[in-house]
Amino acid sequence: MNMIQNAKTQVLSLTWAAYEAAVAEGLLPEGVTVKPAVEIPKDTANGDYTTTFCLAAAKAMKRNPREVATILTEKMALEGSYFTSVEIAGPGFLNFRLGSKWFCDTVACVESAGSEYGKNEMLAGQKYMVEFVSANPTGPMHMGNARGGVLGDTLAAVLAKSGAEVWREFYVNDAGNQIEKFAKSLEARYLQIIHGEDAVEFPEDGYQGDDIRQLAKAFYDIHGEEFVNADEQARHDALAQFGLSHNIPKMKADLERYGIHYDEWFFESSLHDSGYVADTVAALTAQGYTYEKDGALWLNTSAIMAENLKKAGKSDEAIAKLELKDDVLRRANGFYTYFAADIAYHRNKFAVRGFDKVINIWGADHHGHVARIKGAMDALGLDGEHRLDIVLMQLVKLVENGEVVRMSKRTGKAVSLTDLLDMVPVDACRYFFNAKPETQMEFDLGLAVREDSENPVYYVQYAHARICTLLKNLAAEDYAVKAAADVDLSLLSSETEIALIKELARYGEAVRLAAQNYDPSHINRYLVELSAAFHRFYNACRIKGEEEAVLYARLKLADTTRAVLHNAMTLIGCTAPEKM
Repeated sequence: MNMIQNAKTQVLSLTWAAYEAAVAEGLLPEGVTVKPAVEIPKDTANGDYTTTFCLAAAKAMKRNPREVATILTEKMALEGSYFTSVEIAGPGFLNFRLGSKWFCDTVACVESAGSEYGKNEMLAGQKYMVEFVSANPTGPMHMGNARGGVLGDTLAAVLAKSGAEVWREFYVNDAGNQIEKFAKSLEARYLQIIHGEDAVEFPEDGYQGDDIRQLAKAFYDIHGEEFVNADEQARHDALAQFGLSHNIPKMKADLERYGIHYDEWFFESSLHDSGYVADTVAALTAQGYTYEKDGALWLNTSAIMAENLKKAGKSDEAIAKLELKDDVLRRANGFYTYFAADIAYHRNKFAVRGFDKVINIWGADHHGHVARIKGAMDALGLDGEHRLDIVLMQLVKLVENGEVVRMSKRTGKAVSLTDLLDMVPVDACRYFFNAKPETQMEFDLGLAVREDSENPVYYVQYAHARICTLLKNLAAEDYAVKAAADVDLSLLSSETEIALIKELARYGEAVRLAAQNYDPSHINRYLVELSAAFHRFYNACRIKGEEEAVLYARLKLADTTRAVLHNAMTLIGCTAPEKM
């Protein structure tokens, strides 16, 4: 399905066959076992693919590379292949030029593969989990969650397109300190409704948002003063559960609106309730990685990380400069820390559910946590160094008219995911946030809603809609798109036609790189480049009014472009409109 890879494979096959023919005739020595590269040259004026075979083999043969290249070109059998010629360049490169068979087969390949076009089997048989967003359920989701949602969802999509079995998960932090703080914040607002704000002090580190006031009011409307004289813990539990029962469905609804669907919402509380956190801490203790100090149980994180750094070749001096620290697993009061629960959660991913690879999408502020959680997995014998990957994403700034936007015009509060989706179409949000995760980004609200070529998502969608309109207009004149086998695709030989077909062939490579590099923004860039190639073709090559054979060939090429645009936009969660 990857026509670029097919061409590269054929270059090697043709070259090896020529070498074997030369050996059989005694022109070259046998026994060469090299692994030459096959690349697409930056300048394709002298050829579409080039291989370093002669450079690599000549050293083993103790022959001049150009002499080897001359012999191979004379023995090269290109009949029936994708290539029309092979030429020698520079010190001994072999440059191959594509013929019409490859271009025809590329168009036919898109047709036969349909919605599966672009798929590869690079990760076949591997079970992946992508955990993303995982925002605290104590308030509205923010811009970081908006970006993490897109990156996680599109990364999961390209991994699946590359053959992996993929599981999307949201980790709900419904236990621990932040939930206790949530409960105390709700409690203060609840009691203030009854006794007055001046009568009840609000916690200094409490959650100050209007959402807390609204939740407390909703709780009061249902329960009245029922919990005023209740046991404090019972009141905290009731308020926390009430708040979570409202916030979590709201989070789910916002993410569904955003086009994000999870296979599971995994609750931290389940790890505590099942005893799995305690069991995990016991497993670390059994491995000799914990110790007690000041009544608390500590993980010897520094020793674990130092051990890993030594394996990676770091010196004792370099490790000492890092000033590694240990972590509390169980406090003196008997409660387990968030870090202990996080270790248990990741252990569950590997040891219980059997994922081969786990990928977390985290904010860049979590960078210090990466080595610690990987080290904990290593300590448990789960190879966190190789099986756990963390994608760190940078901050997002909302910008409008050159000014940073921090407050929603509607609410006057910090811009939430809900606010953003009220201001900007979902397609624009998903496209813009699907940028390289390691780069800080400015989300230009004005650009995201512009309807011109400056807005990349509009530019791409317009290309798709333009093709749909073309197909509809020609169908009205009884020119329907034909099957590839019924069209003379060899007529597609102009510069812009060839360039467009090459872009169509590149989709599978874009998918592969997106999965390999954990960077789904490869698909964004591909979409813009494919759209540009189509617009150049459309402006240079007339379709309507052309001689029928040419018309049908170009119509087929336009429809093939539509299919690939649709595939790629669907992959990143954007719609492909038929009219704009």
